[in-house]
Amino acid sequence: MRLAVLKERLPGETRVAAVPDSVKKLTALGIDVVIETGAGEAAAISDAALREAGASIVPDAATALAGAGIVLTVQPPDDATLAKIPRGALLIGTLGASGRPELAQTYAAAGIDACSMELLPRITRAQSMDVLSSQANLAGYRAVIEGAEAFPRGFAMMMTAAGTVPPARVFVVGAGVAGLQAIATARRLGAIVSATDVRPAAKEEIKSLGASFIGVEDEESKAQTGAYAREMSAEFRAKQAALIAETVAKNDIVICTALVMGRKAPIIVTAEAVAAMRMGSVVVDIAADAGGNCAATIPGERTVTENGVTVLGYRNWPSRIGVAASTLYARNLLTFLTNFWDKDSKTPKLPPDDDIVKGVLLTRGGTVVHPSFTQQAAA
Repeated sequence: MRLAVLKERLPGETRVAAVPDSVKKLTALGIDVVIETGAGEAAAISDAALREAGASIVPDAATALAGAGIVLTVQPPDDATLAKIPRGALLIGTLGASGRPELAQTYAAAGIDACSMELLPRITRAQSMDVLSSQANLAGYRAVIEGAEAFPRGFAMMMTAAGTVPPARVFVVGAGVAGLQAIATARRLGAIVSATDVRPAAKEEIKSLGASFIGVEDEESKAQTGAYAREMSAEFRAKQAALIAETVAKNDIVICTALVMGRKAPIIVTAEAVAAMRMGSVVVDIAADAGGNCAATIPGERTVTENGVTVLGYRNWPSRIGVAASTLYARNLLTFLTNFWDKDSKTPKLPPDDDIVKGVLLTRGGTVVHPSFTQQAAA
């Protein structure tokens, strides 16, 4: 079985879908791993390191994909790459189906069996395959580091002969995986941290990390259950906006991480709230790929508002820590593949009744099979 890994085509993408450690384990399964030259360079992985781990390095995507039965990717392949993937091949990656449902039909038309890993169910046996969690964790860490770099005052309290530098005040919006890591990182750097989330279960998680909980607690918020937040009513959002605006004005750094699965990110930090922040304050919006939680965010850009607030709206935050992100991502894909590897036939077997397979499998045999996308395909 030939497995291909390509150099990512999306501008600014530093990650790669295989690293030397995962290559060793893949080849141990009897897989012929073929990697396009330069695929790991942006993640500080040389062709030589991948070759030493057991991969064959080839000069271009067409050569890597020729005869491939499995293709690992970070981003959805572009049209030119998709056209080179053999019909019947298994494509595994974050394939963008939740944000662009039409892609499911595209993969079906190409005759590719596509597994979109961002759709992985949140169940215990899938935790080690969870690409959203591994990448969000690193994004939350990186958000604090870059927020600290952009902040012109001290982060931790420092007592000197010339006087005391007060600690930074950090407010984290959203306490999912990224938000909790942001809280922990900001605390380790010495900041005074508070956080908010619409899910009541997050309150204890926030407090357990040493941060203060800020939030509207009513019947609607109590109804929020599960790993993902649901969209709230206009009444709730109005109450939340008033509380958030008051809180934002008191803080130096605001880290925005709130996402609704498959939807545009909700605006939580309004333009008025940003206008009330002190000059030199920083907003870090890692929800920028989905439009951003902050009204002042311009996705993909670092900007400064009229009142001197720096807003970091970079896209693809995991790619800003590409070495660690590649390592964890490659391990997620490796775990998924080995979990469904048939040792006798040396091929992947994806049982249609398996909960994980049902969660991630978009297409099979030229047909859209995922229940969330079959209706659109029929239309």
